[in-house]
Amino acid sequence: MADVTTAPAPAAAATAPGSSSGEHKYVFNVSMSCGGCSGAVERVLKKLEGVKSYEVSLEKQTAEVIADDSLPYDKVLRTIAKTGKKVNTGEADGVKQSVEVKAE
Repeated sequence: MADVTTAPAPAAAATAPGSSSGEHKYVFNVSMSCGGCSGAVERVLKKLEGVKSYEVSLEKQTAEVIADDSLPYDKVLRTIAKTGKKVNTGEADGVKQSVEVKAE
């Protein structure tokens, strides 16, 4: 059974090939103990507007998200946290960020 899922988000906005402007890379360390846990994270990322692609790895305990410039780090963090999984660390474009979930 594979423990890494990579999927493009539905209806992702088209960008020029090789162009990375207008997008962010968010990386989260998430406590996931089984395939159901990683599946829950995958399901919420798949539905989140502005997500271009994502990769959730149960083995590495990570969720990597490529997002439109319009999708803020905090919204992705809140979305993952709503699954009930603990987010241990987070980065936005290679810079460490807080994992404290702020009230909406």
